[in-house]
Amino acid sequence: MEPNQMGLPPDAMARLAELQPGRPGSIFTSDLSVNEFLLVRQAGFRPLGLVLGSSVYHVGIQVGRWGKNQELGTLSQAMYHARELAMTRMEAEANVLGADGIVAVRLEVELKEWGTDIAEFIAVGTAVKAEHGGNWRNNRNQPFTSDLSGQDFWTLLQTGYMPLGMVMGTCVYHVAHRKLGNVVANIGQNTELPDFTQALYDARELAMERMQREAERLQAEGIVGVNLSQHNHTWGGHTTEFFAIGTAVRPIRADHEIQRPTMVLGLDS
Repeated sequence: MEPNQMGLPPDAMARLAELQPGRPGSIFTSDLSVNEFLLVRQAGFRPLGLVLGSSVYHVGIQVGRWGKNQELGTLSQAMYHARELAMTRMEAEANVLGADGIVAVRLEVELKEWGTDIAEFIAVGTAVKAEHGGNWRNNRNQPFTSDLSGQDFWTLLQTGYMPLGMVMGTCVYHVAHRKLGNVVANIGQNTELPDFTQALYDARELAMERMQREAERLQAEGIVGVNLSQHNHTWGGHTTEFFAIGTAVRPIRADHEIQRPTMVLGLDS
């Protein structure tokens, strides 16, 4: 698909054209720290430029039953689709640069003052290219994406694994309100609230399961660096989003030895 069909604006195309990766005198842009930049270079990858994707999304309304634990599927789909749009546009920018992958990706949500149901979903990372060639793209023929730090990316490659892509799962869940009798009965007592426990457990399981399915579609061996977070956004106290994200990986060789740490003696007394 052409970059303009992916929603890349002309200004973005002009910025990417100015980078001119590989040409004498060209510069790169990157949000890597100095240590991350040097380790990515040592791992055999050259930064090409900062790539980003954005989607300003109107999240619709779905009302859950007051006393019932239930997923709000319309909201789950909205939160997933908005992030997917941002990620896809970031990958499209990397394709324009001829990148093999994107490292140190940040995926953020920013609520806007234009309305309580409007948010911008942003994906930002550094596009990189292997200096010694090879096929580093995933089974969808897309540049790999990874939210690992430069240090973790270097360690992953050194131990015989490669990233395939960031995988994610989301679940927006309505937690049932407690009945008045239940509230009164539990006053002054230490006691588990089974309905609340079950609701949060179910919601996290749905998010994790969806993330794992994405990894299976990439034919990954596993997922590293998983982060499982909870966000209330603007829906109120009883509706919350559970979001799981990580980097799917697969082995590229049988040897997975990690370098032994070197002992360092400090000179401080």
